[in-house]
Amino acid sequence: MIDPKLLSEKFTELYNREPRIFRAPGRVNLIGEHTDYNGGFVLPMAIDRETAMAIAERSDRKIRVHTVNFGETAEFDLDEEKPLRKGFWLNFIEGVARILERNSVKLKGADIILWSDVPTGAGLSSSAALETVTGLALSETAGFSVDRTLLAKIGQQTEHEFVGAKVGIMDQFVSANAKRNHALLLDCRSLEFENVPLDLRETAILICDTKVKHDLATSEYNTRRSECEEAVRILKQFLPGIEQLRDVSVAEFGKYKDNLPDVIQRRAKHIVTENERTLKAAEHLKQNNLNEFGHLMFESHESLKNDYEVSCAELDLLVEIAKTRKEILGARMTGGGFGGSTVNLVRRENLAQIIEEISAEYEKQTKISPTILIAEPCDGASEVNSN
Repeated sequence: MIDPKLLSEKFTELYNREPRIFRAPGRVNLIGEHTDYNGGFVLPMAIDRETAMAIAERSDRKIRVHTVNFGETAEFDLDEEKPLRKGFWLNFIEGVARILERNSVKLKGADIILWSDVPTGAGLSSSAALETVTGLALSETAGFSVDRTLLAKIGQQTEHEFVGAKVGIMDQFVSANAKRNHALLLDCRSLEFENVPLDLRETAILICDTKVKHDLATSEYNTRRSECEEAVRILKQFLPGIEQLRDVSVAEFGKYKDNLPDVIQRRAKHIVTENERTLKAAEHLKQNNLNEFGHLMFESHESLKNDYEVSCAELDLLVEIAKTRKEILGARMTGGGFGGSTVNLVRRENLAQIIEEISAEYEKQTKISPTILIAEPCDGASEVNSN
């Protein structure tokens, strides 16, 4: 977590006045992978790694931003639109600002300092944390209180238009709406959600970053979306009321699956069964039945590996290592796949030793030293006191 007092001091040093401080968390998805763009269910939690923003209004309409992480300063004028620099970090902030104004939120100019401790490249949604904190800070500074669902949609739209990533709504939604000591069950079609109690007094969430990212991620993501759409097109002949794979039950899939080509059948099988697993997992959490929750995590990984084929050797290795430890109740890849991280549900006893053993075994087999984080479920975006 970022120290708000230290951030405030940095802001005063740079801009010679007092700021307001806002923060928004990254997230890890516990279960419900690739279901979001199929209108299905996801069960993420916000983590205690965040992007923090110190902000004070200006008399003009310039947004001037200094990022502690990169040691860079950049700016844009809300009254002037210029071509974006491809891949530039400021695009996230400018995108949120422009889309806020399209939604009748008239912004003021601002001086900003950004600081993040969400690891990049680990699949923990550092970009969603940035978009969410930007939307909250800019709107509140201008005297507007923006609905949290709209805040999430603005972050998603920023990814689509200003970053070029056709992401689902999950990451921004949980960053905006999460509740401490809870996971968030989200219906990605209706955007109805429920904060589900997550009792981690005796267990911990471990995030193991493989430190690899294979180039297949973007192209294969687009292919999977097309394959799911093809499954819907074929199944509609037998189930005319369906719009997305979310509408197909496990029983209906079992009845009509043989009408699908092999690859399309396996893709659809993952989505249909993953939706069911996610709803079951939420029920197990409500009953604090973490053993059964862990079994569903292992099942989810097998499905992602064999049916959806978005895993990779490094992710599979981390899950296989987890299976050999009796203290680990469940493990699965989390995020888009082809690298990134696994999420693990682990008993807290001997936690330091378990982390050491996982790290040593992974490094022995891959020659890569993983990063392993203990993540606590925290609140969604908020303003914080810097005193």
